[in-house]
Amino acid sequence: MVTKVEIKKMATAGSVESNDILIMISKGEGNIHIELESVVEKQFGEDIKKVIHDTLIEEGVNDVKVIAKDKGALDFTIKARVKACIKRGVES
Repeated sequence: MVTKVEIKKMATAGSVESNDILIMISKGEGNIHIELESVVEKQFGEDIKKVIHDTLIEEGVNDVKVIAKDKGALDFTIKARVKACIKRGVES
């Protein structure tokens, strides 16, 4: 069982350089809300959102707003950025 994690402050990770993704998170309104802007949104937008969503759930976060600006990041990069954001968002 995963412990529920609460985002306490806005946090960012990543960049808008080629093959990277900028993830920004903040406290949500009782659910997971993901906004995505991507150079490959038509082809892979739903897949990118799924990677973000699944990573949040795996880490115990279910009340968060995510803004993602993608420049072609691979799944492992997306997961790493989301995890870094979570860590920064829960620290005091």
